[in-house]
Amino acid sequence: QLVESGGGLVQAGGSLRLSCATSGRTLRSFNMGWFRQAPGKERDFVAAISWSGGRTLYADSVKGRFTISRDNAKNTVYLQMNSLKPEDTAVYYCAADRVTATMFKSQYEYDYWGQGTQVTVSS
Repeated sequence: QLVESGGGLVQAGGSLRLSCATSGRTLRSFNMGWFRQAPGKERDFVAAISWSGGRTLYADSVKGRFTISRDNAKNTVYLQMNSLKPEDTAVYYCAADRVTATMFKSQYEYDYWGQGTQVTVSS
């Protein structure tokens, strides 16, 4: 089970760090991703990181502002979000992909999901 934390209300220009942790199952054998879903919209890809942490992938809309990282010893994946904008407001989900040879942006390639954490950016 994946559990996200770190969401909240922040003013535009501010920062938040999301965490995604698991108990029991190790994350080191999974590629991990972050997705977000705003009200009335599709769930969109935000960022992904390979199982080793050696490769990362970002949506164009967050490049240069968000950073994905992981600590396999702590079974935790992070999403550092800086220079937040009102359009970043969404529920953020972490996801795990068992297939590690390729990193995917499609939500349909991910096998396990957390329940989500709300991020609200006020203008």
